[in-house]
Amino acid sequence: MAQIRLQEAASWRFDEIYRYTRDRWGTEQADRYINGLFEAFDGIDSHQTHSKPIPADFGIEGYFFRYERHFVYWRRLWNGDIGIVTLLHERMHQIDRFRDDFGL
Repeated sequence: MAQIRLQEAASWRFDEIYRYTRDRWGTEQADRYINGLFEAFDGIDSHQTHSKPIPADFGIEGYFFRYERHFVYWRRLWNGDIGIVTLLHERMHQIDRFRDDFGL
């Protein structure tokens, strides 16, 4: 089974999501949201979490899925593990943030 690896941008955004949710709605809700994200990550390899390919015009091989208010972008790493590249809120300008987090 593939391991889940939070890449740098995803790790930073993950912390940001937790802090924002905790400050706005409390620790219990923040924990619930983060645990739900990890459950969705765990479902990638078994295809329980339905992902779509990133559109070709982005110039990146990878996939994405939506979890509540966030889009999660991921790709398969050289060793078969799953690299979570970034998590972007639905209100963010997706293309600009996406390009930054993928290092484009």
